This record gives sequence, C-alpha cells and structure tokens, in this order.
Amino acid sequence: MEANTRDTGRLPAAFLTPGSSSFMDFLSSHAPDQLPHNRPLPRVEGAVQAPHGTTIVAATFSGGVVLAGDRRATMGNVIAQRDIEKVFPADEHSAVGIAGTAGLAVEMVKLFQLELEHFEKVEGSQLSLEGKANRLSTMIRGNLGMALQGLAVVPLFAGYDVDRQKGRIFSYDVTGGRSEETGFTAVGSGSVFARGSLKKLHREDLTEQQVATVVLQALYDAADDDSATGGPDLTRRIYPIVSVITEDGYRRLAEEEISELALAVHEGRLQSPNGPQAPLS
Repeated sequence: MEANTRDTGRLPAAFLTPGSSSFMDFLSSHAPDQLPHNRPLPRVEGAVQAPHGTTIVAATFSGGVVLAGDRRATMGNVIAQRDIEKVFPADEHSAVGIAGTAGLAVEMVKLFQLELEHFEKVEGSQLSLEGKANRLSTMIRGNLGMALQGLAVVPLFAGYDVDRQKGRIFSYDVTGGRSEETGFTAVGSGSVFARGSLKKLHREDLTEQQVATVVLQALYDAADDDSATGGPDLTRRIYPIVSVITEDGYRRLAEEEISELALAVHEGRLQSPNGPQAPLS
C-alpha cells in the first residue's frame, strides 16, 4: 500500500475506494503482508520455544459475565513473565482472554479490536455479539498454519448481548471452531482444574462480586495443580485480572478490589487448603 506522495496531505486511493466493512478484508486486498498469517516462517525442527499464556476463566451471572485470567507466562519449564496481561477489552461490550503463544495472541487481539472499530465506523453500528464471535473465529482459522508449527492461539471470548440482555461466552479450538458455553468455562493448561472448581461453585443467582470470587477460587485451584498457572502473588502484589461486562459496558476491577478479594480467598485457604466445599444436595 503506497502513500500518495504527489498530493501531500491526501490519503492513498486504497482508503477512498468503497469496499468491505471488514478491516481484515481491506488488508487482504491492499497490504496482505501485514496480516500475521501471511508472513513467511522459516522451517523449524522440533518445538518452538516462546512464552505461553495459560489459564483463562469466564462465568455468567444475572447481570452479565465475568472474564478473568492469571498473570503467569511460561516457556517450557521456565516462568517467562509473572505479570503478563491476558484479558483485554474487545469493544464496549465484549472482551477476550488469551491462551497459547503470547506474542501472536496479543497481536491477534489488537487486530480484532481494530476489526470491530473499523466495522463500527464504516457501518455506523456495532456488530452483534454473535457477529463478533464469528469474526474472531475467522481470525483464529487464519492462524492455523502457525498453530500446526506449535504456535497456537486459543482465546476465550465473552460479552454482554444487548439484544438478548444477558452475558454470553464463546470458546474456540485451533481450527477456528466455535462453541457457545453455558454458565462457565475455562481454557489453557489449567483449564481442567479451573472448570472442575467452577462446576462445583458457580450458580446463576450469584451477584457480580460473588462470581468474581468464584473465578478467583477457580484460578487458585488451577494454580494449585498446574505449574503453568500462577496464583495470587501476595509478595509482589500481582493479582489476577478480573473484568466484568454488563449492560453498562466493560469494566476491569481495580487493583484495590482484586487485592481485597484475593486476600479473602487466601485467608480462607489458610483454614481450608482445598477451598470451599459445594453442598451435597
């Protein structure tokens, strides 16, 4: 995509040509080399060592949905980063949590944010939540070549559906296959343990604060059994990222709120190391 150097101050013709409301379609037509999946990769032997994000959890409640992630990134058996951010707002009423190859995942999220913003500016309205989930599915499918080389990205998408007036959660596989989850789900290396915790503790009648506590308990359980998942780091004051999406929009819980909830969970674990017990009936 060449700049218009003859008419200083004017946009290149590509920006003035009518076309799709998809920013990815625009790049595919005018600058395909800028798309991550179009970049040539050298031939590699064996697994690629790159920082990986791990556990992301989501759970709905009557007013919306909570999306949370731990802060640890690993590279093999090494902790690559202790304070990585894995939960990002996609737009006003949706968010993405990333698991998999961290660098590619963050780049995909930025492109997804731009895709939604571009659509809104061109069409004058937001995509439906279903439409956003489908756009993300297409982007994941475009990364399949890299995924087959071990550089997989598996995000978790959640948002408030303004049409249905409720929170919804979508999970994906490396081929871009999309599934809508009911109530709660988890992705990443600690997802088995986190999902088991959510299954015992989650209820639809919980308040926003109670659901935030439930997802922290799930991340705590994941960190208890999965070495790649980091629990609350009280020494360094590094706590999981917890975001809430409601009719009022996306809100990331402030550090003061998270630290208070995380300390309460920690204090409870000192008395009951295995966490709260679900009733038998």
